[in-house]
Amino acid sequence: MTAPSSNNGSVARLTTTPTPAPRGRSEGQLSVTYLRNLVKAGRIQTVLLALPDLQGRLKGKWYDARHFLKHIAHGGAEFCAYVLATDIDMSPVSGFALASWETGYQDLAVSPALSTLRTLPWMEGTAVVLGDAVHHDGTSIAVAPRQILQGQMTRLAAHGLHVKAGLETEFVLYQGTYDEAAEAGYQGLRPLAAENLDYALDHSPAAARFFRRLQRALAGAGFPMEAIKTEGAPGQVEVTFPYGGALTACDGHLLFKHAVRTLGARAGLAPTFMAAPETGVHNGLHLHVSLWKNGISQFKEPGGGLSQIARQAIAGLVHALPELALLYAPNVNSYKRFVPGSFAPTTMSWGYDNRTCAVRVVGHGESLHLEIRVPGADANPYLALSAVLAAIDHGIEQQLTPGAAETSNAYTTGGTAVPPTLQQGLAAFQHSAIAEKAFSADVAEHYAHLAQLEIDHHHRLVTDAERHRWLARA
Repeated sequence: MTAPSSNNGSVARLTTTPTPAPRGRSEGQLSVTYLRNLVKAGRIQTVLLALPDLQGRLKGKWYDARHFLKHIAHGGAEFCAYVLATDIDMSPVSGFALASWETGYQDLAVSPALSTLRTLPWMEGTAVVLGDAVHHDGTSIAVAPRQILQGQMTRLAAHGLHVKAGLETEFVLYQGTYDEAAEAGYQGLRPLAAENLDYALDHSPAAARFFRRLQRALAGAGFPMEAIKTEGAPGQVEVTFPYGGALTACDGHLLFKHAVRTLGARAGLAPTFMAAPETGVHNGLHLHVSLWKNGISQFKEPGGGLSQIARQAIAGLVHALPELALLYAPNVNSYKRFVPGSFAPTTMSWGYDNRTCAVRVVGHGESLHLEIRVPGADANPYLALSAVLAAIDHGIEQQLTPGAAETSNAYTTGGTAVPPTLQQGLAAFQHSAIAEKAFSADVAEHYAHLAQLEIDHHHRLVTDAERHRWLARA
């Protein structure tokens, strides 16, 4: 697919001519040989080497495509290790064992995962490849989110189980740019739509153009969306993706967010994936998961109903997820989403096709799977899915049995509560034997320190809400 171009400040136009895929690969995917041919033909000039960071963002470098082919594709690159040891502001902070002022902020190596090489239709003449963070001796850096997820997949593979996953996420589109929002102090933001347009098909021309271009761009990159719909809050959008491999699903999610932001900027829109960008507005990242062995779903009984493994997985999720909150609710704002009536869970309950529960059993036959509704859209998908897989593995290893399925309103029937604050989520994580076993003490400490940095940052701030409530009354 050729590049987007500007259209007098409106949403960029995308042509519909795809980049043909090499044999055995989906549209948009590239082999190194095919990339070399595209470079020679002048169709690709730039390759992005992207490393998923702790917050679930892509960090990396733009490389001249010829330099990438000659030096980086098989030789790798070096980034400052602070890309995996910093807060959301990219501040150099102390306290991380991986990299800090005390270590001199040394480099780490980034090895391109060449199976992820693909075109980026929303950036002219550009390809992207995701990288894995490794030490200079070639061993994996344990705290890297992509490595953490691969580790949890390996643990389940020891049971002969293969993970399939599909991600469903929500975001809000605001009119204007991020710079304009910042200049206004993030006050008076105007959603793209002014009302609840849930399931609507009559969209404004601006919204329809954005949806079409996002759909074409993602398809051209080899990550076609399953569906797009407007949600219940003004300007809110939900996008779902087809089922597939767990790692590929998370890789695709980060590229999806990159596309949303890039195309949004060209359309004069500011998308946000905050869990709760406004009071009463909640963005989720729902994880759809099932386990397979030899091409056969392990969640369904031959005669119908849930298998023993499915019930153990549910029990593990209900039991372990309260201890792993840092991985699916990493920010202070994440916890503003866990309120009754928000379609986000407040208790670790489970039920059949019940959207008030944390774990929703959905689908039939081979499509029977679990929807984990706890993560917010601000979550790092690799870490959120890692928490889910660690909890499932815990349930299988301990042969846990779930309680009765919730058949009513889980907001009113009690149960183990989702941690209500980041501080309480941190305390549970720091005392979690499940987290230490699944991720190692060093990895657990790394993410506990990240959460503490976020807590400390907010603890020092005086907010607008405090002034509104107390300035004239204290």
